[in-house]
Amino acid sequence: MKVLVPVKRVIDYNVKARVKADQTGVDLANVKMSMNPFDEIAVEEAVRLKEGKEHHAAGTATEIVVVSVGVTQAQETLRTALAMGADRGVLIQSDADLEPLAVAKLLKAVVDEEKPDLVLMGKQSIDGDNNAVGQMLAALLDWPQATFAGKLVIGDGKATVKREVDGGLQTVAATLPAVVTVDLRLNTPRYASLPNIMKAKKKEIAVKAVADYGVDVADRLKVLKVTEPPKRSAGVKVADAAELVSKLKDAGVL
Repeated sequence: MKVLVPVKRVIDYNVKARVKADQTGVDLANVKMSMNPFDEIAVEEAVRLKEGKEHHAAGTATEIVVVSVGVTQAQETLRTALAMGADRGVLIQSDADLEPLAVAKLLKAVVDEEKPDLVLMGKQSIDGDNNAVGQMLAALLDWPQATFAGKLVIGDGKATVKREVDGGLQTVAATLPAVVTVDLRLNTPRYASLPNIMKAKKKEIAVKAVADYGVDVADRLKVLKVTEPPKRSAGVKVADAAELVSKLKDAGVL
């Protein structure tokens, strides 16, 4: 079984994002970048499918292909995935920050080319928070989809996914090939070892252009303004419960 894992280069989750002075977007200058955490979980699960870790049978996945759409530096993100255990990578170079629909169209073209049995991807990226590419890709491919996977079991030609919903847990089965998006509870990604980091430098990364796939990636949306969240006002200390009640009444809470 071939598994395709899309990964995205985003601002590291430990870094506080800064808005540009003209409010046109987020400032990426001299900012630490890393793999989107949800995508990292997807890579880890794909590697476990290959290794037979946890509840997976060894060799469930025979090949793991990671793909990224982004700038040249996204090769570093792909190398991280290769060091974790992926077999080869594909970079579709684009200096523009493409919208979810454009990314989904490009991924569909890659799927048509690679013909994987499973697309395993993060439920969303932590920069745009769109939570849209997986669903759009499934629609374009006309494949079944299972989103927000907290547990994944592959067997009998199906992907069985346990997912969290408002009322508890829901288990769904999708016939392969399918698109599965993963949630935080699925696993804890490994740290790549130094020997694997060295091996990853020799693994293949095919670099392609958006134009190679002949898809329409024109923007459908326009960002009008990006602003930082409003700053929180300072707290107030009170001497006792009576003063607390008084302050709450003055604020109109009680």
